[in-house]
Amino acid sequence: MGAELTPVPLTALSHGAGCGCKLPVADLRAVLADLARSADPRLLVGSETSDDAGVILVTPDLALVQTIDFFTPIVDDPFDFGRIAAANALSDVYAMGGRPLSALNVVAFPLERLGAGVLGEILRGGLDAIGRAGAILAGGHSIDDPEPKYGLAVTGLIAPEQIMTNAGGQPGDVLVLTKPLGVGAITTARKRGAAGPEHLAAAVEAMVALNDVASRAARAAGASAVTDVTGFGLLVHLHEIALASGVGAEIDAAAVPLLPGVEELLRGEDAVSGGSRHNRRYGEGFTSFAPRVPEWRRRLLTDATTSGGLLIAVEPARAEQLPGPVMGHLTAGPPGRIAVT
Repeated sequence: MGAELTPVPLTALSHGAGCGCKLPVADLRAVLADLARSADPRLLVGSETSDDAGVILVTPDLALVQTIDFFTPIVDDPFDFGRIAAANALSDVYAMGGRPLSALNVVAFPLERLGAGVLGEILRGGLDAIGRAGAILAGGHSIDDPEPKYGLAVTGLIAPEQIMTNAGGQPGDVLVLTKPLGVGAITTARKRGAAGPEHLAAAVEAMVALNDVASRAARAAGASAVTDVTGFGLLVHLHEIALASGVGAEIDAAAVPLLPGVEELLRGEDAVSGGSRHNRRYGEGFTSFAPRVPEWRRRLLTDATTSGGLLIAVEPARAEQLPGPVMGHLTAGPPGRIAVT
């Protein structure tokens, strides 16, 4: 069947790229606000603090970390798409301080149009990331869908006292980001013919990297709050930490790490996705920008990221233990407010 099919770029079939296809955060929060919250004491971490995964107590010494994440193609290479989507899903467990145990494939796919060979490469890429995480692929579920989507449902393990959440940040803690920003800008510009293969190669390298080392370092450094930076962009994910922790935050825009070539891309319109525009509109409700912060850096901070790094709040003396630069700090300001200087 596959040999007779005309090759179709995966991104040509997706209305949004990677985590950029998330529902707008403001709309999503309005919907979730009406849902009943569980009062079961075994639920150690739920949705109230906008954390990356749920945590359920099994025994006094053991808890499960549970998450699911899937999205539309962000690159055309099916193997890379599988690696990126799987790394992104595994990241939610790492952001909580957990160790991935098992994973289930989540597949929506136009088999007749793209063929079994393309699907096989996507799943092989996912298996590569699962293997690097030391986890077990235990099965999955698939449906027919004209728009391809792939990801994982992941279960991890953690000791209750080692859980890292959004909610423990303290004024004076510094903020460390463990991966550079800009993958959303690159993949969006690439889809529109405005970015070269060298840009895409750098973005793929960042996205397929696991957050396992960063997670262990954060736990060893006694991090007070941790999240991963994905589709809502750096500003919104930092806002979630600040709001849950009851603190404000300040970002040094010039200290935020970025991938090569991203500045040039973000100076134009071709690198700004619809998801990033949603993030910008939402972020302006709780963010103030110093006049000297250029427009391209403002776009960078709201870039809809896929499989980004960990954003870690930690005591200043321990920041050097983390694999990334200090790019801001938490303040005693109004909860959730962010100043970009």
